[in-house]
Formats: sequence, C-alpha cells, structure tokens
Amino acid sequence: MKLPILLAIDDDPQVLRSISRDLKMQYATDYKILSTTSANEALETLIDLKNNADVVALFLCDQRMPEMEGVAFLEKAMTIFPDAKRVLLTAYSDTDAAIRAINEVKLDYYLIKPWDPPQEKLYPVLNELLDDWLSGYVPEFRGVKLIGFQFSPQSHLIKDYLAGNLIPYQWMDIQTHPDASGLLALNGQAEDDLPFVLFEDGTFLVKPSIREIAARIGKNAELVHDIYDVVIIGAGPAGLAAAVYGASEGLKTLMIERKAPGGQAGTSSRIENYLGFPSGLSGADLTRRAISQAKRLGADFLSPQTVSDIREKDGYKMIVLEDGIEIVSRTVVITTGVDYRKLEVEGIETFTGAGIYYGAATTEASACKDKQVYVVGGGNSAGQAAMYLSKFASYVGIIIRKDDLSSTMSSYLIDQIGLTPNIELLANTEVINASGSQSLETLTLINVDTKETQVKEASALYIFIGAKPFTDWLKLDIVKNERGFIETGRELKRYSEFDKTWKLKRDPYLLETSCPGIFAAGDVRSGAMNRVASAVGEGSMAISFVHKYLAEV
Repeated sequence: MKLPILLAIDDDPQVLRSISRDLKMQYATDYKILSTTSANEALETLIDLKNNADVVALFLCDQRMPEMEGVAFLEKAMTIFPDAKRVLLTAYSDTDAAIRAINEVKLDYYLIKPWDPPQEKLYPVLNELLDDWLSGYVPEFRGVKLIGFQFSPQSHLIKDYLAGNLIPYQWMDIQTHPDASGLLALNGQAEDDLPFVLFEDGTFLVKPSIREIAARIGKNAELVHDIYDVVIIGAGPAGLAAAVYGASEGLKTLMIERKAPGGQAGTSSRIENYLGFPSGLSGADLTRRAISQAKRLGADFLSPQTVSDIREKDGYKMIVLEDGIEIVSRTVVITTGVDYRKLEVEGIETFTGAGIYYGAATTEASACKDKQVYVVGGGNSAGQAAMYLSKFASYVGIIIRKDDLSSTMSSYLIDQIGLTPNIELLANTEVINASGSQSLETLTLINVDTKETQVKEASALYIFIGAKPFTDWLKLDIVKNERGFIETGRELKRYSEFDKTWKLKRDPYLLETSCPGIFAAGDVRSGAMNRVASAVGEGSMAISFVHKYLAEV
C-alpha cells in the first residue's frame, strides 16, 4: 500500500531542507515526504500524483514565493486534493495574510518561522491535523479507472473486457460520480473524449479500442515458439481444460481468445451444479482458477485476438489471425463455443449496450439498483441472471413463450426463483418493441395466446434466447451440420463431402473433425451436452486425441 504524502513547498532551500528534515524525523514511517522550491513544479506534480492514485494528506506551504503566493498555491491545490490539510508557513509580518487565508482557502493552521523546537511548535500541530485527516481517509482505488456514460455501448464493451479478463477497475459514471468530471478536466479532456481510461501509472487513453487497452496493460503476449504442438481457439471451459492438460503433458500449447476467457460460463454469477463446489462458484472465479493453472503449467495465451482462418500446408496447420499474422501448429482444437442469438425486434439493436444486453452482463447489474428489469429466456443462464439481478433490482421479470420453465431450466433454479419475491415469471409472453431516448425506458410485451399487449417500464433487458455456434469464420472444408455446429467422429460418415477431404485409412477420432489433426470440443461441437462439466471433459479428452494424432505423423 502506498503511503499518504506530506508535501512541503518553500522557495528558500535552507528553510525547505529544515522543514523536510523535521518531517522525516517524525513522520517517515507512516508518510512519504516530498518537497520542492517551485510552486509551479508542485502543481504539475499534483496532477501526476492524482493520476497515479496517490493521496496528499497535508500541504505545508510558504506564503511569500516568487512564482505565486502560498495562499494562491493552496487555492489551486485544493481543487486537486480537497481533503488535504493546509498549513501556511509565514513570517511574523505575514500573519494578517494567514488570518485572511483561513476563510479564503479554509486554512487549517499557520506556523510562524522559525518553529524551533519542532517537538513543541511543529509536531503537536501536525499530529492533531493528521489524526483528523486519518479519521476521514478512505484509501484511493489503485488500478484502471474508466470514465464514461452509463448507457454507452463503447463503455459497456470496455467494462465487459476488463471484468472478463479479471482486471480490477473502477467505473466512474460522468453523470453521477463526484470525481469523474474533475479527473477528466485535470487531464485536459472533455465529455466528447469519453470513454476515458486512466491506468495505474498515470497514462491514459481516449476512446480506446480493446486492443489498445490490452497492449497498455500487458495482455498482448508475444508468441514464444515458432511451431506449437497444439493451438486452442477459444478460452471457454473446454478451451481452458485443453490448455491445462496440453501444457501439463508437455505440449507446446497456445490458447487464443477473441474476447475474454471463460466464454458464456465465465459471465455466470453462480454455477451451482459443478462437481466439487457444494456452495457453487461464480464463472469469473472458475475462469480465474483455470487461467492461473494453465499459465503456471506453461500454456501461452493471446487475447484479445481473432482467428480469421485455418490453412493446411505440408501437414502443418496455419492459424491466420485477423491482423494477418500466421501461427504454425501441428494440431488445432476448436473451442469457440456459441454466441447468443439476436432478438429481431424493433428497438433492440438501437439500445444494445445502452440498457439491452446479450448474456449476463454482470458489469451492469449495479446500475439496476431499485429499478425494473427483464430477462428473456428460460434456460439456466437466464435463471442464474435473474437470481443475480434480484439482489439489485426492485423487480425482475422473466419473459418466456412457454407455459413454465420445467422443460428448459434445472429444478434447483426453478425452486430458487419461486422463493424470490421480486422475481415474476411472465409465461406465454414475447417482447415486440423496445423504446427510449438515450437508453432503454420501456418494453412492449404481448401475450402469445390472447394477443393482449402492455407497455412496461424497463431500465434493462437481458437476452438469453438460445445460441448459435461461432463457426462463421471457418473457411476450411470442415463439415458442419445444418445449424453450423462442427461434426466430429463417426457422425462425419453421414456426409457425402466427408470422403472428399478424409484420406486416412483410419476413422476420425471421437472429437476429430473432417480435417485430420483438427479437433472440436465444447458447445461448438454438434451433439455437445451444453454443460460446464461436459465441456471441461471434452477439452481434456481432446488432448488425448492430439497425442494419438502426433504419434502418427
């Protein structure tokens, strides 16, 4: 933890040395002592300190300085650190100015030079002021700070990336956070420059892309090997399991993720049916454990990075990234999972990221405090989201087309929802319109049986209406079913095009695609169980088939 700062300013070097010496003798254990002979330099330093999340506990400032008087300095300094205690060093002839400063800059005390002995004339005064300051001191957040508008799609994208990658950050709504506007102005920026990302080292980015943020915080890892044994595309539960087992078994392993690790499971507020966790665990916690485990065992990780194609050349797999970089690997495991299907209703696209979200969007839950929100969908993800949102919102409506949840949701979740008083199930219902000005404000719902419509006040809508596989990027002749899921194993024999690409004498392994050495695991695979545990099992199983394939070539 950084120490609070005592800042001394006096243009007389001899006096400055004296006051700095006395401060260090008494306070060096609990405070960092800074000093300067220049008031202008001190003001520049304050901006850097503020950006670095340092905090000034006390200013000790000379009144008569050539660049500006002490009172003028304190007047400017208090706009940056308004809670710092303010002490003026004065000559006897300046006491009138010091007395006026008590009202002008809320001066806490003035000391007449010289203050010898400090044990009698300096320390008792400062001790009392610092004790008072400490009683109201709340340590400054240290980490990434994000300033933006609550209902900004770009701000939402950055929040999702930071949260999904387990990067601590502080969200500062420009319209409600007391320090947001001041921090923005301090760095010479305006509201047109939002979102604004301030890093722990004091540097910042304006309207940054995810790639720019990743590069600044060191998430864009470099490729370690010229040729990998296995490249895993996608860092959901299946991909993470494959990375753990691949790395632990000595394979040169690389995992590539286009958004954030964990996949849809990573956004879940509570997974309660995963083996070995009787009280459940969050998707973020599961992801954190798995990423740490994979890296500790030696797996490399690229994120955010998008794969645009896979090519085959001389028995090797060429993984082509969106920026044109090619990665050479002996095998590939595709674990890209699924995306939520779009709700094709008037107004949905307009407010996506501004009150309407696909998936759990736990980063926005706190903004729903004491408001009415809705969830569309009847699966476990929708139920988990509703339970989580019920801790914040005054009302959560679950919208489904069916009569009840029994055919689509686990019974433990149905029971929990039934016992939660601020959750209501809206059966036989659909959304037909979303409207608002800057963000979502109302939803129009229709009963599919009676055709009766009603307009509901809504601050947020979370959409879970089924999933489609993320396979559109695949240009290689990999056989997929009519819904776009990748076919593997013996199921491939049902397809006429299989014989055109498969030239080996053996049959494909259980998780092998129509291209030898390329495997698929998890929700992206046709016939997958759509459970976290089964995805983890398939990811680890894929590595055993990778070993078999590598033993052949």
